[in-house]
Formats: sequence, structure tokens, C-alpha cells
Amino acid sequence: MNRGRPRSEEARRAILDTALRLCERDGYQQLTIKALADEAGVGRQTVYRWWPDKAQVLLAALIDLRERELPVRFEETGETLEDVEKLLKLTYELTHEITGKALIGLMADAQHDAALSEQLQSTVIGPRRDALREMLQRGVKAGKLREAVPLPLVVDFAFGTMWYRMLSHHGPVDAKLAHEITAAIGLMLSV
Repeated sequence: MNRGRPRSEEARRAILDTALRLCERDGYQQLTIKALADEAGVGRQTVYRWWPDKAQVLLAALIDLRERELPVRFEETGETLEDVEKLLKLTYELTHEITGKALIGLMADAQHDAALSEQLQSTVIGPRRDALREMLQRGVKAGKLREAVPLPLVVDFAFGTMWYRMLSHHGPVDAKLAHEITAAIGLMLSV
């Protein structure tokens, strides 16, 4: 029996959950490994054993959150536009509740760090875009939608609006926005 394994997983989970919570509460720039370790109840070396910096901790936390929350909070029904709205609503809720400041901070750092940009695209942003595009493709194949507008552009519209509002504080990123975006997608892809 390996007694260290559960404790290591418990520490890893505490670090990931704490990273998102602290980032949302205090902001990306204020998040430090010291504060993260102290709040998670672990030593700094424990954090550094798994991740070299806060950006990597936050990337791991975002991936972990998606893997834990998406299967529990979202299941496709086959009604494409209803599923799109549910997916956007969940994404927007998580952005508003816990992931927004982490995403914005990572995106800002990625503007000057090509490796981080690639990681962010391949592990967080890309999978989210792919999920929506694939959902829309299934709607087109089922005859419920028509690809009158290229699907990658529709995906840009859905998530680009989210990013614009998050970065400029132009308007809320919420269930109402998910509904409005879905209605617009329905018009863009109507049969």
C-alpha cells in the first residue's frame, strides 16, 4: 500500500483548485507560487515538483476543470441549437465564476511567449473550439443546420464575442449572451 499516493493526489487537487480560486479573487498578476502554496496547505517545492510557474499551474487547472466539470454538467441531446446554447452557457458561467481572470492573464502572457501561446491554444482554447465546431458539424450532417457560413467563423463569433467582452468589460458574459449568440448562430446556419 502506497500511503503517499493519495496524499499527493490530494495536494495536486488542492493546488489546482486553489490556483483558480486565488486567481479569480486576486487577479492573475497578484498570484504567486508562495501564496498558492500557503493557501493550498503545501510547500512551494510541492508546487514546483509538478509545475515550473503559475502559468503552467493555471493551464493544468483549466484542463482539469474541463475534464471534471464538462462530463458532469453537460450532455448532448442531439438538438443542436439547444446543445450549443447549453455548451455556451456552461462555458460562459465558468468564465464568469472561476476561469475568467486565469484565461485573460494567460492570454496576455501568451502574447509575448510563443510556447505558452501554443500550449494555451492546444490544451484550452482549441479543444473548446473543436467541441463547438464538431457539434455544429453534426447538426449540418443531420440536416438541422446548413453551412451557409464557414463553421470556423461561426465558432470565432461565439467565442470571439466572449473574449471581447471579457477583455473590454463591454458587457456581461452570461446566460443571456449564450442565448443571443445561439439565436444568431441559428440565423447564420438556418436551413
